[in-house]
Amino acid sequence: MKIERHFTKENQPYLDLPFEPRNSIIKEPDGSIVFELSDAMVPAHWSQVATDIICQKYMRKAGIPAALKKVHEEGVPEWLQRHIPDAEAMDKLQPEARFTSEIDARQVFKRLSGCWTYWGWKNGYFDHEKDALAYHEEMLYTLASQAGAPNSPQWFNTGLH
Repeated sequence: MKIERHFTKENQPYLDLPFEPRNSIIKEPDGSIVFELSDAMVPAHWSQVATDIICQKYMRKAGIPAALKKVHEEGVPEWLQRHIPDAEAMDKLQPEARFTSEIDARQVFKRLSGCWTYWGWKNGYFDHEKDALAYHEEMLYTLASQAGAPNSPQWFNTGLH
């Protein structure tokens, strides 16, 4: 496939989409807090409902390795290579610092778009590397601008393994 850019410039997927910190809180009727995330970065134009959904449902709350390393695969561009936990680097961290969570919508967008682009590349869908990069960055913009969205299982699972 040839992919033309419509909303992005190379290496600038969020060109006109500013992000800002937001808080997301779920309270019980008695006022007790069930969920709270402060200063999550989301697109500035998003509603509070959209903010709450990505924060409460789709950002990974735990299990994100604090240190990653690329997995070299012949024929896969460096920017698209998969990452795995860097056990050596993680061993140097305090146990409580070895894993983290997603706190920025761009982490979620990158997880999804990166996975889709990787498998598109591996299956020969793109004519050239520039088409894969354009697809990846246009998809980042599409997710951030809310011009399109996958179904819920994609948000939950894509790009985790």
